[in-house]
Amino acid sequence: MSEIESGADTIGRLLSSYEIGRKLKQLRMRKKIALTELGRHTGLSASMISQLENGRLVPTLPTLARIAMVFDVGMEYFFGSKRKEGLFEVVRQEERMRFPNRAESEKPNFYFEVLAFKANNKPMEAFLAEFPQAREGDATAHVHPGAELIFVIEGSMAVQYQEEEHILNAGDSCYFDSAELHSYRGVSETSARALVISAPSMLR
Repeated sequence: MSEIESGADTIGRLLSSYEIGRKLKQLRMRKKIALTELGRHTGLSASMISQLENGRLVPTLPTLARIAMVFDVGMEYFFGSKRKEGLFEVVRQEERMRFPNRAESEKPNFYFEVLAFKANNKPMEAFLAEFPQAREGDATAHVHPGAELIFVIEGSMAVQYQEEEHILNAGDSCYFDSAELHSYRGVSETSARALVISAPSMLR
């Protein structure tokens, strides 16, 4: 079984996927600016800039903003898609992080992993969710714009929609207007797992 990454390692891996160092070096070479000259403009040492370009250091946002101003580019230059046409992003299992739906709660209603966090401007959001067993009434109802699709992978869960509760077993799915009050909870002894797709831009 592979070793689980720490949160810091996962964030570092995510930032490295944007190839900030390569883009910085490309900008500097295009402008024909030496490391020492860029250092004078930004207040950074030539050694630090070299490490940023080689990916040995991850720049802080203030540092990146200072560099962007020198080159007269927006921050999106460093975080935009590397491709000019189309969109294709792969998220590896070990790159995902697991979050509770409420960080302050000792017993969250569910946990989720974001499945497409690398893609920008996407018309939908996809999550792998885990629903621990909970009593009726323990789930927190909520609303949000758009539509939602749930497909149960394993276990059983209950979806409360408006005034009615629906039990979904492995292989079942449901689609609903998420602008209406809804909540979820696990009902099987082992936590239920489901694919949840939310489309915020969907019209009612």
